[in-house]
Amino acid sequence: MKGINKTPCRSLAYLSIAVPLISIAIAILLSDWFSITNNALSDLGHATKSPVAPIFNFGLSLGGALIVYLSALCMYRANKAFSVVGFLVGFTLILVAVFDEVYGRLHFAVSVAFFLSLAVFLIAYGICFKSYLPLPALGIAVVVWVLHFTYDVPKGAAIPELISIFATIPFYLDAVRRFQGKEG
Repeated sequence: MKGINKTPCRSLAYLSIAVPLISIAIAILLSDWFSITNNALSDLGHATKSPVAPIFNFGLSLGGALIVYLSALCMYRANKAFSVVGFLVGFTLILVAVFDEVYGRLHFAVSVAFFLSLAVFLIAYGICFKSYLPLPALGIAVVVWVLHFTYDVPKGAAIPELISIFATIPFYLDAVRRFQGKEG
């Protein structure tokens, strides 16, 4: 496997996480109506009902673009299959921003695709690095989604969404770090 340039890839990895999370945080702080237990994060991106939709959707789309770029620039030479999974995560995140809640079922479909892509990422990490470490993270994410969809706990999807995202971040950063070590 060929290595990747450390500095831009590490910076891209951190930016691709920070940009959407900061935009989500800003959107939440500016929205006194938003409840972490009663809303989905995407409620912040509803183009006609949320005044912070531009902040939220721009952050998600830029974050997704950075993930796509990182996958092409930093992962492709080291591991093509893993790069495709990274591309899928970034692309579906862009779709969540583009097809906001105004689009109804289409938004739901692309949101499901995004969260499934996070699960696929964790599985790909386990296979690629021969590690069982992502399995507890995947298990926790699955359990919170089952609780949400089966028992309506919590009422809103924001908590399962955030748990799924934060469960994936350490493995995403570690994958970039590991591919950096594959210099050749």
